[in-house]
Amino acid sequence: MLLHLKKIALAGVISVFALSLPAKSAFSQNLPVLRISTENNANHVQTHVVGLFAKRLQAALKGKLQVEHHHSAGLFRDRQVVKAIADGKVEMAVPGTWQLDRFEPSVGIFLLPMFYGREAKINYHLRDGAIGQEINKRIGQSLGVKVLGRWIDLGYAHLYSVDQPINRHADLQGMRIRIPGGEANALRLQSLGAVPTVIPWPDLPQALVNKTVDGLLTTHATVVSAKLWTKGIRYAFEDRQYFPQYVPIISARFWRRLPQDMRKTITETWESIVDEGRAMAAKAQDEAYRTLNKNGVEIVMPNHEALAEKRQGMMPRQAALAQKMGIDPALLQQVHAVLGN
Repeated sequence: MLLHLKKIALAGVISVFALSLPAKSAFSQNLPVLRISTENNANHVQTHVVGLFAKRLQAALKGKLQVEHHHSAGLFRDRQVVKAIADGKVEMAVPGTWQLDRFEPSVGIFLLPMFYGREAKINYHLRDGAIGQEINKRIGQSLGVKVLGRWIDLGYAHLYSVDQPINRHADLQGMRIRIPGGEANALRLQSLGAVPTVIPWPDLPQALVNKTVDGLLTTHATVVSAKLWTKGIRYAFEDRQYFPQYVPIISARFWRRLPQDMRKTITETWESIVDEGRAMAAKAQDEAYRTLNKNGVEIVMPNHEALAEKRQGMMPRQAALAQKMGIDPALLQQVHAVLGN
């Protein structure tokens, strides 16, 4: 499949809130169509940020490109969307980093134990710099896509539970924790004693009600976007499992068909929303924290020393984990060097 992905890419594009021309009008004017597929619902911060991009791009390229954003897995779930791009069924997607490491292992670097409990600024320093650019290049080569630019935020991912409170790491023993995907997510949680279970986001609320899982790995804003306290979530363990971001990928085949001026407009429009989108995500997480409190979710925050101790405790397993994930040792060493400084 990976070989297939390297040879193929995409073909159309997507918008968040029904932007301008309908598809029939676009066809009648012979406009290229950019369909953007995202999985989160209409209330999610990622939906709002990608919608902002789609709206600005539609305005900038009106009469040249039709932009359509399909959220709430209206086209594809994120776990399926890379193949959909490869098969030409959609032109653009903004999947989470945790969905890409099975195609391009280097993305999984940021899910490794050495980033557990780290601050956002440390993640930005690496992802927005030379290492991030190298990883974007590798994503493009492995998936047959163009990465439009810097990644947008979701915000810190923590752990949440239904019946059993998580007051310390030892409480995770044997808990069935839903994860969105990612080999490193699974192995990191296993190292903490939990049992990771992949469940697509649209199926999660019912899984919580049915108690198929005991909890989940996600963010405050994501819990709030689906009002998961109404599905049983009662506790949160704010341990910064990792710092999730979304990667803007567009079909290389579609990209090559566009004239240079349109490519420039698309990349500049994406760049124009990145910092704004990150601020929106941070605000959404802060507001979500207060909403969770108001709705009776008990939030425990381990201190800096506890996080550092747990990170160091997981580090002896990191080399084996990175090897299992297929991460380039040379790239891993570069990241170690930056973190050391």
